[in-house]
Amino acid sequence: MPMHYLRSYASPQRDDLGNRRLGRSLAFVAGAVNAGGFFAVGEYTSHMSGVVSALADNLALGKTTLLFAGLGSLLAFFLGAATSAILINWGRRREAHSRYALPLMLEAALLLVFGLMGARLAAHGHIAATVALLCFVMGLQNAIVSKASRSEIRTTHVTGLVTDIGIELGKLFYWNRDHAAGGRVTADRQRLALLSSLLAMFLAGGLAGAFGFQLLGFSATVPLAFALVLLAVVPLLDDVRRGN
Repeated sequence: MPMHYLRSYASPQRDDLGNRRLGRSLAFVAGAVNAGGFFAVGEYTSHMSGVVSALADNLALGKTTLLFAGLGSLLAFFLGAATSAILINWGRRREAHSRYALPLMLEAALLLVFGLMGARLAAHGHIAATVALLCFVMGLQNAIVSKASRSEIRTTHVTGLVTDIGIELGKLFYWNRDHAAGGRVTADRQRLALLSSLLAMFLAGGLAGAFGFQLLGFSATVPLAFALVLLAVVPLLDDVRRGN
């Protein structure tokens, strides 16, 4: 695979093509981790809507243990996003080529830890810690592509994807009468294609994660980790050659 092609994923020089490539790749990873993680720990970890709703339910029902577990998951997602922002801004201040590659490498390392040690953690009853690890990874990843694309792309927020697809479809099929007040309603077909591809990649990743966990168990995340390393390695090598 050409170096310039790999460089485009995590290069500090961002363009629409690089953002779409990164967004689709990370949407696949998010879907795989979310679905595979459900098989592993019985929790979906890529979206916080359900976590916050469960917090309210458990608080009302007085289920203290589940309440603190949910708070841990929410805090882990926060910390993941914050860590990503810290690494990216640190890299930007140093004018590093690897400013987006650094959090990708951290995500890869954490997925490798989950793949190699997740079964042991679960066997010893550390389910809450395992869920928090995956929530941290999802927060980390969502912030990477959000920062890289200037908040135009998010890979774990499927509710937003489906909402935006619905809006664009409504525009696409809107019947414009001649001389309508306010001008014609037109869909952004390029944006619709991007959103649809992100949703499709999340679904494809979910299928891969579900089947992968059934076949390989926790180690199904190991190939995902190596894929992330592949996306991040060229900008890191650029910094090594530059002497950063």
